[in-house]
Amino acid sequence: MALSRHIVAQLDGSAGGIAAALATGDVGAISDADAEEMRRAGLAHLLSVSGLHITAAVAATMLIVLRLLALSPWLALHTRLPLIAALAGAAAAIGYTVLTGSQVPTIRSCVAALLVLFALAMGREAMTLRLVATGAIAVMLALPESLAGPSFQLSFAAITAIIALHEHPVVRATFAPHDEGRGRRLLRGAASLLLTGLVVEAALMPIAVYHFHKAGLYGAVANIVAIPLTTFVVMPFEALALLLDTIGIGAPAWWLVQHALDALLRLARGVAHAPGSVRALPAVPDGAFALMIVGGVWIALWRTRWRRIGILPLAVGAIWALTTPSPDILVTGDGRHVAVRTAAGLALLRDRAGTMSAIRWRRMAGSTVSRCCWRISLMRGAAATCA
Repeated sequence: MALSRHIVAQLDGSAGGIAAALATGDVGAISDADAEEMRRAGLAHLLSVSGLHITAAVAATMLIVLRLLALSPWLALHTRLPLIAALAGAAAAIGYTVLTGSQVPTIRSCVAALLVLFALAMGREAMTLRLVATGAIAVMLALPESLAGPSFQLSFAAITAIIALHEHPVVRATFAPHDEGRGRRLLRGAASLLLTGLVVEAALMPIAVYHFHKAGLYGAVANIVAIPLTTFVVMPFEALALLLDTIGIGAPAWWLVQHALDALLRLARGVAHAPGSVRALPAVPDGAFALMIVGGVWIALWRTRWRRIGILPLAVGAIWALTTPSPDILVTGDGRHVAVRTAAGLALLRDRAGTMSAIRWRRMAGSTVSRCCWRISLMRGAAATCA
């Protein structure tokens, strides 16, 4: 909490909240409007401490430890410096996970980081679907109820899609290191990021629609800019600023962080307000969601032509979800609140339904109307409210 307060005090507007979220996972200082625009732009994952943040912490720790130890010729000749650096990176991953509250995405990322470091120390290939399975088992043993939540599902769907994609022989051969110029190498890296973003967006869309009743359309393009900006500019300079603050000279680094985060927010606002940036859908049937998940997992796990069978349940589930009509009438479980769908939005029967009920109903009905007022006439009177 003290670290979050210190970071927020150094920056203006929601930039301070985003910087605090990157360091501690505390998103309380981000304005509701900016948080919504980050979600609409497909950049909300940057605000949750997960793989990106753990990787940055581990990589920075290993780099610093390795360079410092290499200053000693005796250590460089008589010890395995990469192994010692990996142990320091593992300690950083565990410490960072504890610092940020040990949330599901952070635990998953920490377990994954530890397994990667262990595999590298043994000389084995690190990034495999077995890694994902081990991380999932660790999270479910600690927090079994998280399986039904969107955090668990989104987190593991994203990493599963990424690894399954880059394990494909064609993709691996296409984006493997080549003997080429810097320009072509940058273009190849950008193409890899774009393809990965598109696949991740496709993998996350069924889950996002099922839980939140809406999905972003331009997130893959936005992340091509946002992820490098966050990884190579915002986080390193924020870490430098915090380090320099110990001797009271962190202001220049905070200035750079402020401008980088302002650019990130401008990107989020531009994408969020682009035509068709978000599509709202009504509540997805459980059966349709299950078919899409089964199809997606089948495609990710198989490495032979059998994987094509997964397209069938995936397509059936998607068509089922897209053709599901919006409900005409919504009734709460206790029968106390009723809403009727109209051409311009929802009409609530009672004015005591509350703002949260109205928001939840709008999402379930697939409505993007933010506010409308209607009157419903009943036999014993009339009531008017806004949804």
